[in-house]
Amino acid sequence: MKKTSLVITCVLILSPQVSFSRHQPLANDGKRGLYARSIEEVLLLSDDEFDLATAALIVSEQWSDMVHGRTYLSRLDEMAFEIQKRLEKKSLKPTYKAIPVINNYLFRELRYKAVPEAENPNALFLHSVLDNKQGYCLSLSILYLSLAERLGIPIYGVVVPGHFFIRYDDGQTQLNIETTQRGTNATDKHYIDKFKVPTSNNNSIYMKNLNKIQTLGCLFNNLGNSYNDIGNTEAALFALQKAVQINPTLSESRANLGNVYLHKGQIEEAIYEYQTALEINPGDAKTHNNLGNAYFRQNRMQDAISQYTLSLELDPNYIDVYQNIAIAYSRQEKFGHAILNLKQAMSLKPEIPSLYSQLGEVYYLMGDYGAAAFQYKKAISLKQDLAEAHYGLGICYNKLGLIDNEIQAYKQALAIKPDMLAALLNLGNTYFGKQDYDAAIEYYKKAILIKPDDSGIHYNLGAAYFNKDDYEQAVAEYTKTVKLEPQMGNAHHGLALGLYKLKKYEQAWEHIRIAKELGVEVSKDLFTAIKNSHDKSK
Repeated sequence: MKKTSLVITCVLILSPQVSFSRHQPLANDGKRGLYARSIEEVLLLSDDEFDLATAALIVSEQWSDMVHGRTYLSRLDEMAFEIQKRLEKKSLKPTYKAIPVINNYLFRELRYKAVPEAENPNALFLHSVLDNKQGYCLSLSILYLSLAERLGIPIYGVVVPGHFFIRYDDGQTQLNIETTQRGTNATDKHYIDKFKVPTSNNNSIYMKNLNKIQTLGCLFNNLGNSYNDIGNTEAALFALQKAVQINPTLSESRANLGNVYLHKGQIEEAIYEYQTALEINPGDAKTHNNLGNAYFRQNRMQDAISQYTLSLELDPNYIDVYQNIAIAYSRQEKFGHAILNLKQAMSLKPEIPSLYSQLGEVYYLMGDYGAAAFQYKKAISLKQDLAEAHYGLGICYNKLGLIDNEIQAYKQALAIKPDMLAALLNLGNTYFGKQDYDAAIEYYKKAILIKPDDSGIHYNLGAAYFNKDDYEQAVAEYTKTVKLEPQMGNAHHGLALGLYKLKKYEQAWEHIRIAKELGVEVSKDLFTAIKNSHDKSK
């Protein structure tokens, strides 16, 4: 999908709702919310004037320029009129007794259903639910709520950690309705226990009847995640800031906003949002993990480990956290702790190849290259196309002096991931060591295509050209090197040698002096030879 910023102004133009003579007017007839054209206008409305379906379809139009909100509003109205007709036929008023009629119509006749997995961001939107007759808990609930507001039935959205449902509440009768289970009922205790609703914070938004703007805030939270998933960070930031503004005590909005800040490198802002989220819901293992990641980015290893530990206490099967804490321990050179955590993860999920690859990296850092190679091979046996494991095996072979094996391992890594810079560089270095300068040049050139402003790669390429007596090309690469990194003494030294070979003595003399000033040990014979040649050329 295209990476475009979320535009606040929307092209949705809605006419006043039309009521037909054969029907009683719908309960939302004439509301100001039906005329809203932008999210900014929507957020200025009182809850009595708010039309949830209109607001949700404005969001849909911002997500996709193929959506025409007015068409979908007409469809919703027709559905509401159909339910109204059935209620009149049964002489039912818009009370909890209408719920079986709605459930039968939506879930049995029209066959609306929940998506099996929450992977498609399009299933979040009201227009997509109407088109495909399926959606997530929130999008199915918004459909139900949109019909209820047209019928005048007092039904509200309710949010719990990681889930959304709806509740009938007329002040005397309360009835929870689960839209992902064809409108079945469940007790408050069911939701509190299943979704681990925090009960210590009375100011939390959880398990309370939401007004329409708060329900829209939950939609903004999910919308922010959808934008983040497709790489549109700025749109995600806008949506999640709105979500936090509307529902400041919704832990998920805080945590998700923290994720965007972390992605943008705004670490302090991320930490604040994570900490606030955990004040609301201290039992959220994912947020403890993400806070640990933020501390890790600040090189606060002990704080990171503390958060990872809390995360594992809450969810002992959280594989990503075992890997994160192992990285943090490795950074502290506490390799034994790193190994213990990775082996614990392996005992839970022995089929995950990245665990073995990471364990190989720990052994490599410890200097046990044989054990490291064994783990990398194990990772490859589970996943042949794991480029990182082939690369890791290559660097182990380097330490073990198995050069031909090293070359083959890097080539296998590059066959899977042709732009793996480290493999290209190491392969170039290995060929350089074997004095196969043509092959070294080939791989250095490929590396430069990926990272053209890397002074080290240009330096290595210059050295390879120099060693095959191609002094023109060597000087060209050394010149690029010193332009990129003027303080690299060895590059000035190499440039001086190349210029000397090309009999450009004045320039050679300039760069050999710079090399010496920068602390490079220049042989007396070379220094004298370049000086004498320079003096004679005057």
